[in-house]
Amino acid sequence: MAFRIEAAALAFLMAVPSVAQEYAVRGGLLRVSGDSIAFEAAAKHQERSRQWKLDDIRQLTLGSTFLRVQTYEGRNRKYVFDPVPRALAEKWYPVFSTQRDQRFVAALADERAPAEWQLPVKLRSKVQGVLLVSAGRVVFRATPEGESRTWRIGDIESVASAGRFDLTVTTREKEFRFDLKQALPEPRYQELWRAVNRAQGLEILQ
Repeated sequence: MAFRIEAAALAFLMAVPSVAQEYAVRGGLLRVSGDSIAFEAAAKHQERSRQWKLDDIRQLTLGSTFLRVQTYEGRNRKYVFDPVPRALAEKWYPVFSTQRDQRFVAALADERAPAEWQLPVKLRSKVQGVLLVSAGRVVFRATPEGESRTWRIGDIESVASAGRFDLTVTTREKEFRFDLKQALPEPRYQELWRAVNRAQGLEILQ
């Protein structure tokens, strides 16, 4: 399923990213703004309420129907809100994807940019999907939907290949090793490799 972004929401939130939006979730209310996320628990469980500045979040993962906050507390404690309204991702993905660093994980398929090429793939974890590569990003549209990813080229630490039917994408989150259902032409792999390395600040010799 392609990820949908409301044009009006994009224009509004990019202009005023600090305006908090409220979403009803299991056990309370979730408030999201351009610089913080807060969970207000129901009255009988107020001790569960939390508030985080985005810069204090070790990893923020946003999917079409879930939000996961991994903090620097103890052993990187995780708080998962699932399900959340789809409107949350539709409104906040454009903001986080342009303003946050590699600590933001887009667990959804952003297909707004036309793909320059695509291949059917399978993750070694048996997740099926399609890999789409465009100028500036790599998208994994997966089944199930929550396994999807959208990576800005600058968020990818490296790409590697052990052959024409293999591609590994390494990010701050983890390593994704894909079995390719069609052969990846060497020129396409080299083009992707150069784009990733340039984004990492490496000088590529022609």
